[in-house]
Amino acid sequence: MICLVSLLAGCAGQDPVLRSVLPQAEDSVVELTDTVFFPQKDYQCGPAALATLVVHAGKEITPDHLAGKIFLPDRRGSLQVELVAASRGYDLIPYVIDPSLAALLAELRAGRPVLVLQNLGLAAFSLWHYAVVIGYNTWEDTMILRSGTVRRQVVSARRFLVSWRQSSAWAMVVLNPGEMPENPDQGRYLKTVAALEEVGRYDTARAGYQAALQRWPDVDSALLGLGNCYHGLGRIDAAEKAYRSLVEQYPGHGIGYNNLAHVLAEQGQYTQALAVLNKGLLLAEHHGVAGQMLLQARGEIMIRQVQEQSVNDSGD
Repeated sequence: MICLVSLLAGCAGQDPVLRSVLPQAEDSVVELTDTVFFPQKDYQCGPAALATLVVHAGKEITPDHLAGKIFLPDRRGSLQVELVAASRGYDLIPYVIDPSLAALLAELRAGRPVLVLQNLGLAAFSLWHYAVVIGYNTWEDTMILRSGTVRRQVVSARRFLVSWRQSSAWAMVVLNPGEMPENPDQGRYLKTVAALEEVGRYDTARAGYQAALQRWPDVDSALLGLGNCYHGLGRIDAAEKAYRSLVEQYPGHGIGYNNLAHVLAEQGQYTQALAVLNKGLLLAEHHGVAGQMLLQARGEIMIRQVQEQSVNDSGD
């Protein structure tokens, strides 16, 4: 549940941080009150914080389940890369948001808690800590967190910013398949989805690519990734359709011709596959790497065609 309380009065104090980021009309309190709380064990703020986001996304998990995946005893903590990788294991899309307070507040307004990395120590003596931001209060100029053993920690926005910026303002949200972050960066989002494809989370990545194509219809890498995911899921007809769309929209896309030819060959359509490769070679003749790839694919498919014909002839 999102609690949203409009406030009409002014903000006491000088140079409020939140008012400098939010429009005047958005004087409000936002607090994701139903966000679960896991008190952290010694040095295990990472598992506690990530479990908070994963449960909020609808998965059943506890920090103990995550500790073995992301807690590094020698470091007495967790690295950001482990948190990101572990999120993929629950078919969620871990998205690192822009390192800005405006981006963080936008995710909160969209109903998403935000995992942040803070330095609670000094510049010369770092004390790294993961917490989950669940809200803010523009009237009091404060941030609201699930942090450590404190279920509802209220800190000044200025103090929060100091601790957060010492981590280069690193923060992430977890998205369900097909969900988009607020104001996504195209390259970063597609890279995030591609990482899911690379580890075989094809259905989650497929939904991510489809969401990307709805927002950015002319992105060739999203169409390519969509075809790859359908292929990984064994949906060959859908993969063929995606690759055909790719080469129709981008006639010089060598990888698109390569992949389309291979799925046609998998269906025994060798003549069509070779025709696709020949067309691709005409368009890729000035591109050495693409041309070599298509030549290699043509040779492989011709061999497969001969081998299959030999088997059929021997059966007759």
